[in-house]
Amino acid sequence: MQDRTRQAPKLADVRLALEARPSALPEMLAEVHAADLAEWLGALELDDARRLFDLTDLATQAEALQETSDTVREHLVPSLPVDRLVALAEVLPPDEVVDMLALVDEPLAEEVLHQVDFDGTRGLRRLFQYPPESAGGIMTTEFDAFDSGTRVGDAIKGLRRDEIASAGLGSGVYVVDEVGRPLGHVTDRELLTSPIHATLDELMEPDLVLVTADEDREEVALQIAKYNLPSLPVVDLRGRLIGVVTDDDALDVLEEEVREDIQMLVGASAQEQTRLPIARRVRQRLPLMGLTVLGGLATAKVLDLSIAAAGGDPGEGGGILDTMRYVPIILGLAGNVGIQSSTILVRALATGEVLPERERAVLGAEVATGVTIGVLCGLLTGVVALFLEAEVGLAYTFSLGVGLAIAIAVSWASLLGCLVPILCRRAGIDPAIVAGPFLITLSDLSATAIFMLVAQAVRGFAGAVG
Repeated sequence: MQDRTRQAPKLADVRLALEARPSALPEMLAEVHAADLAEWLGALELDDARRLFDLTDLATQAEALQETSDTVREHLVPSLPVDRLVALAEVLPPDEVVDMLALVDEPLAEEVLHQVDFDGTRGLRRLFQYPPESAGGIMTTEFDAFDSGTRVGDAIKGLRRDEIASAGLGSGVYVVDEVGRPLGHVTDRELLTSPIHATLDELMEPDLVLVTADEDREEVALQIAKYNLPSLPVVDLRGRLIGVVTDDDALDVLEEEVREDIQMLVGASAQEQTRLPIARRVRQRLPLMGLTVLGGLATAKVLDLSIAAAGGDPGEGGGILDTMRYVPIILGLAGNVGIQSSTILVRALATGEVLPERERAVLGAEVATGVTIGVLCGLLTGVVALFLEAEVGLAYTFSLGVGLAIAIAVSWASLLGCLVPILCRRAGIDPAIVAGPFLITLSDLSATAIFMLVAQAVRGFAGAVG
């Protein structure tokens, strides 16, 4: 009775045990749910995640590997011993095994395949030949198919004898002809509620949507969503049934594609940004920022020419008018950096990638990324401005002021883009509500004010010293 009423451990309990009471972890993890383990693995530091993973049983490990993030899998799988990889390969669905072995060196993958039973190896090797972005790359070879003319009773007996039974997917059974070409599909409901002497041909839906193994996985997923299918049969060039793509696989693909599109839209990669090293984040986001700087410099030159054409003197004394010509750079950089940080944080908060326990670490890493980008963009702008403003009085001081102001303003925009979503979640407000126009407006306004104040302060200080 005590075990039944015992409260399930929380992430805070796991952290405490990892730090102070490692001996308590085995008992704590004895009946942990795989979904909880997957969440903990994503919230902990990668080394702690590995320690936790090693203490759980095989079945829980297999389920958690399917649920946890790509970043965590990339850290855990390559460090697993061969015997554990073999054990996981024997309990995971074939498509998941292929994904797992793709994370290890080819010789190690071959060694694992040699130790898996012959039938399983044959199916896995077939899956390995398909590109990850294709239907063959996401299909499973675990499905149930019966010959045309099979009676319902015989089909049910066959399913009972089959230990896999469609991998528990609940996607029904397929009816095939003598060479293995799909003729129709029978749902589980039809199978279980029909007379046992009826044939599958009488119950099947003959109008199947078929795809080949080389078709793009996103197109396949969209077809499953469009026609509300539990699974989609995959055929070879001769039309023979070789696998199925399930609705769960389609959902995973669509979620991944949406995540990629959203993050690429703001100049970031499709990877989990909150777990990448700062230097890698900077490398991925810097090209968009460099393009923004170049666009801003071009705009400054256009304004320079426009002011000159109107009879003004933009180069007189490096004053407020000269500084204002660089405001478009700030508007572009602050908006882009702010929306990058907020988009990454909003998605990470919504998907559970960032739990409350990781907020401080994620905030620090994202701000450090923004500061680095700000300094690099400020340096680039300052150097270019030195040449563009050669005729401006105190050109060196002016360029220094512009570069420093950009670095500080962009760093502030990054902080704002991270802090606002986190504060919104703590206040019980959906971060997505304020991560759009409101945050962009606030970022642009505050960053522009900071830019003007810092640039003019540097110019005033240099003038006073000079």
